[in-house]
Amino acid sequence: MESPKKTFAETALDDLQLIDIPVVKDRRGNLAFIQEPETGFAFKRIFYIYDIPSGAKRGGHAHIAQREMLIAISGSFDVRLHDGRNETKISLNRPDKGLLIPPGIWRELENFSANSVCLVLNSGWFSEEDYVRRFRQFKLMKKHT
Repeated sequence: MESPKKTFAETALDDLQLIDIPVVKDRRGNLAFIQEPETGFAFKRIFYIYDIPSGAKRGGHAHIAQREMLIAISGSFDVRLHDGRNETKISLNRPDKGLLIPPGIWRELENFSANSVCLVLNSGWFSEEDYVRRFRQFKLMKKHT
């Protein structure tokens, strides 16, 4: 599933992947599971975002080396994505769909529905050095790395 390794500057919106998460359907309810083959990376950090106030935005950064998968476990939200040249928006609203984001893609989450929960699987431990938190710096890095 993992796209070929590209440098921070080389990644583009074409490298995003919206994947189907395997689901075991049963009359008692569905069970969805995520393993390394689905993500294309071993996840070292898992976190979730919830109780987002109306109108709030999350994200607003890019990763230098880490990969992420975002899932709308409950509710819905939009993910605005930018590769330094182009921008797109992907709406997540199903717990059986995951958005794989490679390094070098700016993301901003917005338009959260009531009671939404965003689950994030990340390929690395938290490291502030892996974050690019200023869009202007991001655009410069996309041109010069």
